[in-house]
Amino acid sequence: MASDGGQPKRTGTAVIKIEVQDVNDNYPIFSQDTYRISLREDTPIGSVVLYLNASDKDDGSNAEIAYSFSHISENARQTFTMDSQTGVIRTKANLDFESTPGYKISVEAKDGGGLVAKCSIVVQIVDVNDNAPEILIASLSTPIPEDSVPGTLVALINVKDLDSGKNGEVTCHLTEVFPLKLIQSSNNYYKLVTTNYLDREKNSTYNITLLAEDEGYPSMTTMSTIYLCVLDVNDNMPVFDKPVYISYIAEHTPAGTSVLNINASDLDSNENARVIYSIISTNIDNIPVSSYVSINSMTGVIYAQRSFDYEQLREFQFQVMAKDNGSPSLSSNATVKICIIDKNDNIPKILYPSSDTDESALFEFIPHTAEKGYLVTKVIAVDADSGHNAWLSYHLLQLPEPSLFTIGLHTGEIKIGKDLQDIDSLRQKIVVLVKDNGVPSLSATATLNLLVGKNFQQVVPEIRRQPANSDTSSNVTFYLVIAIAFISILFIMIVLIVIVFKCRKNSSPTSLGTLGRNVYPQFTLGCPSEISDTSLPFPFSYDVCVTLDSKQNEIAYLKPVQNVPTENLIDTDDSHSENVAQVS
Repeated sequence: MASDGGQPKRTGTAVIKIEVQDVNDNYPIFSQDTYRISLREDTPIGSVVLYLNASDKDDGSNAEIAYSFSHISENARQTFTMDSQTGVIRTKANLDFESTPGYKISVEAKDGGGLVAKCSIVVQIVDVNDNAPEILIASLSTPIPEDSVPGTLVALINVKDLDSGKNGEVTCHLTEVFPLKLIQSSNNYYKLVTTNYLDREKNSTYNITLLAEDEGYPSMTTMSTIYLCVLDVNDNMPVFDKPVYISYIAEHTPAGTSVLNINASDLDSNENARVIYSIISTNIDNIPVSSYVSINSMTGVIYAQRSFDYEQLREFQFQVMAKDNGSPSLSSNATVKICIIDKNDNIPKILYPSSDTDESALFEFIPHTAEKGYLVTKVIAVDADSGHNAWLSYHLLQLPEPSLFTIGLHTGEIKIGKDLQDIDSLRQKIVVLVKDNGVPSLSATATLNLLVGKNFQQVVPEIRRQPANSDTSSNVTFYLVIAIAFISILFIMIVLIVIVFKCRKNSSPTSLGTLGRNVYPQFTLGCPSEISDTSLPFPFSYDVCVTLDSKQNEIAYLKPVQNVPTENLIDTDDSHSENVAQVS
């Protein structure tokens, strides 16, 4: 403003605008020297971490700020990114608390005049339950014997979780009920021990599932399986399919025939389950059982050692033993019963009438007054077989008249079929057939002679008289005549030979002397013509002496019988009398 000195005073104004030119005399200023930020480790990639805002009192280009990392680790550089113009920091990779729980970054803000301001950013990663527990088998004992005492250590287990806090606190347990349990021994270590004796026959292997679970939210779990094998111990004896075996074998079956196959099983394994069969030594009717049967020690097949006869041995039993190959070995016994099945190999035996008696000597007396139904006799027969093979039936095989007699099919009773008044013949012959019920059927016959009369005295002559038309009697008579004729001719020939021989000896000179102890006084008989009846006189007896030397065999010493009447002597001529005197 300008004023003059006059009255009135007059003034004049003018406006002066002064523009102050900025000088870069101010540093950029951060709102904080240190920024502390917490980020969950599950923060998505590209999320804003921080908005940096530095101020500068300068103007113009002196107030333009550029942001940059001044000091940053390589790990952080790969994890975070920052906009240099706006100062916005974002994530460019996944965060992992377990690998890097936090970051410390230095950031600088530079204005256009080159003045720089710095600040620190501390990024704390907040743990998230993103890691499942880990199960590590530190040691494992497999296979384990089934007779291990309760409390035996099976495995040592280590569990851990990379998370922290509650997220890293882990508990471990079994998912199923086993004869085992987990015992926590120290921090993150568990022992797997047995709670009872194991039974390999019930469970030879165990698939033990372990479940590890942390306490985070939501909780994370991990499962791991331990394969445990149970080692067999010989604690089971062989067991037969049944305690008693019964086998049926037909009689006369050839020796070596397979009779029965027994089987015993052992719940153990390998050598402990290998069964060896044997027959327990015993006697059957004082005969070792090994003479009757044998057994294959590996297969258990029983073989017959002989051919059995039902009529001699109908059944027998013995004990077999099954023994395993364990140590110590275990065994069990079973009873084997062998039953012999009868075959129709015996013909019926007729007890009456006996086959040992002459048929012509067997007679049955029938009164002439006997009426229809009169019991004449009964044929009795037995069969050594049994069952159907021993069922006997009786049949009339040969009859004078078909209706004259009847026989009970199963009783063998012979009865009169009609009245006997019209019968002319006193002698009646019938043949009875006894047949069993076997297949094929076997049979025997019996012959009966029946005599019909008013009384027994009437039939006695008939008994004494042999039937003229009997073929058997005729054959016997014929053979008897032939035998007698043959014996007579043979006797006559021998006598003639002896007489001729003696005649020749009589014609040779005789001498008496001392010829040793084997020489006897010799006496030569005369020819048969010189002695009556071609034999020595009655009063003489003779001995035949035979020496070891065939040349010295002689007939010696005829000795007279004392006190024999002389009228019994045979008269001869003088020469013969002299010979007799010499003999005396």
